[in-house]
Amino acid sequence: MEYEILKLREHPEWKTSAAQWFHAKWGVPLQAYLDSMDQCVGGGEAVPQWYMVTDGGRIIGGLGVIENDFHNRKDLAPNVCAVYVEEAFRCQGIAGKMLNHVCEDMHSQGIDVLYLLTDHTSFYERYGWEFFCMVQGDGEEEPARMYVHKMR
Repeated sequence: MEYEILKLREHPEWKTSAAQWFHAKWGVPLQAYLDSMDQCVGGGEAVPQWYMVTDGGRIIGGLGVIENDFHNRKDLAPNVCAVYVEEAFRCQGIAGKMLNHVCEDMHSQGIDVLYLLTDHTSFYERYGWEFFCMVQGDGEEEPARMYVHKMR
């Protein structure tokens, strides 16, 4: 497989395509992605950041780093969000490579602790994440699992 992980800040030409792709996967309003990606591309701050995995000029996976992934624990920041790999490309280690890449990139910018909100159990542990606590997602009836990753 010839895929590569791109950092949106270094490849702003992907902004519109990436925003549309994430919107299609998660249903978060397109404008919310565009606003966050504008801040990513135009800012010098470590957060927000967006990453895409591409294969032959198309996005096959991606994730972001934002301050808060729509939950009540504003103190648990920043958050890895919108982790997604196209179904046809799953079980090939792409998610693990993306997660490792984002942790290393954030570490290089002075951020050594990341959080991640998910309904998954046992998936993220494979990549060095640890269950931290349950948090209440905005507008959700049931609490969700919050994971933490600390660079050592």
